[in-house]
Amino acid sequence: MPPRLVLRIALLCLSSALYAQTEVPARYQIYGGYALLSNTLNGVAGSHQPLNGWDSAAAFAPWHNLRFKLDVSQYRGANLGAPQHLLFIMAGGQYSRRFGRETAFADCLAGVGGANKTWPANDAIGQTASFSSLVGGGLDTPLTRHIAYRVSGGYQYSYFDLDHPVTLVPYRIPGLPTNFGRLSTGFVWQF
Repeated sequence: MPPRLVLRIALLCLSSALYAQTEVPARYQIYGGYALLSNTLNGVAGSHQPLNGWDSAAAFAPWHNLRFKLDVSQYRGANLGAPQHLLFIMAGGQYSRRFGRETAFADCLAGVGGANKTWPANDAIGQTASFSSLVGGGLDTPLTRHIAYRVSGGYQYSYFDLDHPVTLVPYRIPGLPTNFGRLSTGFVWQF
């Protein structure tokens, strides 16, 4: 690695040691980072594939450690020859508590999930919208006065069906996943 890159990484790590602990809690937070979803929509038993993507969120001014949070995440990948393009938009509450320098938080979000219509295997057509919910939590570690590193995870529920070609009524294949694990890591700007 170039010496300048090593120096920048060392300065970033040292800056967290200089962080002032008598700081007033940030009123707003903007988050962005990498996200991983544990399975694809058509990931039946024996064909489980995780999906990679991004996650972004905005949390508003707290009231007794409780914030309103808006979360948007997108994932892409393929499984059983079918492309997977997922987008989730959820909103809800985030309860946070500070322990020393770190801040732990818990989320409870609900919203909608969207997918491309060709997500099922074997050229079947699938529904493109679903109710989605997320229950999880994470930890923020401050790096500078306004920047923190976030690690979060949780349980996500989404229910996507197939469209049956004859009756146009949702058709459920046994074994299609509805329960997902979600991991995310990135940086939070607090202001």
